[in-house]
Amino acid sequence: MSRIDATFERLRADNRKAFVAYIMACDPDRQRSAEILAGLPKAGVDIIELGMPFTDPMADGPTIEAAGHRALAAGGSVTETLSMVRDFRQQDSSTPIVLMGYFNSIYARPGGVDGFLKDATDAGIDGLIIVDLPPEEDAELCLPAQEAGLNFIRLATPTTDDRRLPAVVANTSGFVYYVAVTGVTGGASANADAVAPDVARIRKASGLPVVVGFGISTPEAAQSIAAVADGAVVGSAIVKKIAEGKPAADVLSFVASLAEGAHKG
Repeated sequence: MSRIDATFERLRADNRKAFVAYIMACDPDRQRSAEILAGLPKAGVDIIELGMPFTDPMADGPTIEAAGHRALAAGGSVTETLSMVRDFRQQDSSTPIVLMGYFNSIYARPGGVDGFLKDATDAGIDGLIIVDLPPEEDAELCLPAQEAGLNFIRLATPTTDDRRLPAVVANTSGFVYYVAVTGVTGGASANADAVAPDVARIRKASGLPVVVGFGISTPEAAQSIAAVADGAVVGSAIVKKIAEGKPAADVLSFVASLAEGAHKG
């Protein structure tokens, strides 16, 4: 059983929903990012999404795009991201970590896909969310990743209709990430009533937990979304706190409030 599967099994046994937190690796620098990463589990985060810095993040709004640029300016890269995870695993062997990013940063890295997958599994990565690889390109990364023991987590959106959904969930594992709003991260607010029918539809089609992200920025929003899904994801609101220069303790206190909201869902 993967760490992701074990986490959802534990949460179901506890009658709780998942809280998933996103931060950008090496934002604003390696040291501070690592400090926040290390504190996320104690703050109540069940699954960590760790962004891989990239120059042109097509699915991300200004907040996360700026985080990626800060990280790159500080020396961030896929290799540094994996190094952070290796350090994290010295202290935490149970919290799942999912890398979120774009295929070019993997493909263009020395060693290509094979080298990346070996390094990722060695570092202790559990899954991948690669925004710009549709199901038609599964042979590029999805299938090799699953053969390497990594979950490949697909995005479904409000425009994923019943004809498209089978292709989206066919090789998905771990969970399905439902994008609650059209557009980029950090945009419009998610609405639980609008989300609920699609969550139920995707859960039935996939047989997997469905977590909802995009447009969630408060504990109250995390609670309302988690009430109709298997978990809630918050990214931009956390990254904004980091961008404001808040001390790690303050960032983690905010994360804890979000986690508390999601766990009540």
